[in-house]
Amino acid sequence: MLKQGLFQKLQQKLSPQQIQLMKLLQVPTAELEQRIKQEIEENPALEEGEDHAEEELPSEEQAIAESADAEGNEENERDDFDLSDYFPDDDTPDYKLSVKNKGADEEDREMPLAGGATFQEILMDQLALREIDERTEQLGQNLIGNLDEDGYLRRELDAIVNDLAFTMNLMTDKAELGRVLKVVQSLDPPGVAARDLRECLLLQLDRMPHTVEGRTAREIVDKHFEAFSKKHYDRIMERLEIDEEALRGAMDVITRLNPKPGNTTRESSKPVQEIVPDFIINTVDGQLELQLNGRNAPELRVSRQYRDMIEAYKRDKKNKESKEALMFIKQKLDGAKWFIDAIKQRQHTLLTVMESIMEHQKQFFLTGDETKLKPMILKDIAEKVGMDISTVSRVANSKYVQTPYGTILLKFFFSESLTNEAGEEVSTREVKKILKDAIEAEEKRKPLTDDELTALLKEKGYNIARRTVAKYREQLEIPVARLRKEL
Repeated sequence: MLKQGLFQKLQQKLSPQQIQLMKLLQVPTAELEQRIKQEIEENPALEEGEDHAEEELPSEEQAIAESADAEGNEENERDDFDLSDYFPDDDTPDYKLSVKNKGADEEDREMPLAGGATFQEILMDQLALREIDERTEQLGQNLIGNLDEDGYLRRELDAIVNDLAFTMNLMTDKAELGRVLKVVQSLDPPGVAARDLRECLLLQLDRMPHTVEGRTAREIVDKHFEAFSKKHYDRIMERLEIDEEALRGAMDVITRLNPKPGNTTRESSKPVQEIVPDFIINTVDGQLELQLNGRNAPELRVSRQYRDMIEAYKRDKKNKESKEALMFIKQKLDGAKWFIDAIKQRQHTLLTVMESIMEHQKQFFLTGDETKLKPMILKDIAEKVGMDISTVSRVANSKYVQTPYGTILLKFFFSESLTNEAGEEVSTREVKKILKDAIEAEEKRKPLTDDELTALLKEKGYNIARRTVAKYREQLEIPVARLRKEL
């Protein structure tokens, strides 16, 4: 049974201004510039530059009321458009009319990008120079298109044969495709179009000079690859009947090979963009100074032309067109004011949160010693600045701080805590740094096991379980002791 009734309830809703501020908070500096340009394009009432004359904008009710009470019917005259004002009639070169008024300390906001040919395009160009028939070139191009970013052919030849038949109506078989694959594998860089790591290394070894070390290296990869991948060096020396010196020479040859030939051109072809720090911290006379990157504080103003248009429409006779135009102008002016206020609030929030982080990690910023990092989580900073955890998280998201010791991601300073034997809370970053230093200083012929690393940390006063040590080692992307072994 349907029933109507009046009910009261409390409900929290975010205003459009709050949503806009939250979105701006999590945007890094490089993207903020694009966001501002987009807003300027969408809202003609927003302009770049400093506003020297702040005036109160009339409220929506006031503007409509004054428009309704206004008398007279003054026509808005529009001056004629004279193109001669925009095109000079003299033959003065452009370079004589331009000047660089940039000071030495002015910030350069250009972001250089580098680009080049893709990995597949380079292989296609090489294939076109080979003396092969049109069908072989067409099949070769399809194989090149199936290579992954590391330069490997991960798909089975049978699957590619079916794709060619269904998508291109090109009938072939596995044997023919295998012959074309040999042509693609002869292209540069060596090892390209391999189906696994073993084949990739063999393709590179086949192009190297046939030395004693090279022949031994090829035999190791070809016949003893599993023992080589697991670093069972004693087993390899026993099977090949070679001494440690000969094995070391072969290992030097193998370690110089490229396991990912696609990376050779991929890294140079993809656009490279510089990291723009959001904050800058300097040390002056033992004191820390924090400043916000200038790109986070753009000069924006509300268009004076749109302000004047309100006055013009207020003097006009009340009609539907004038009222709609007045509402449109007021909407754009309000949008511009809200955006400027959101940018200012963003600057204030960023500085407030970063000042708290800088104060909490003061010893690190003064010394650059990673072991001086204190345990810090989002809740600690949120309580200090009196903000919500989600707000602090948005500030820390994808932001960088420039320090005398390098440009560091803001999330780097957040870490969990653990208690040492003295009862002091220390950061897990400190433990990871000690763990990393111990592994770097270990004897490579006999690497430290997780049990030995656990004992080493306990000697230093960190009572940590072995599984925790293994977890920290994996977070540092350090392999187990057996895989760290070197001759």
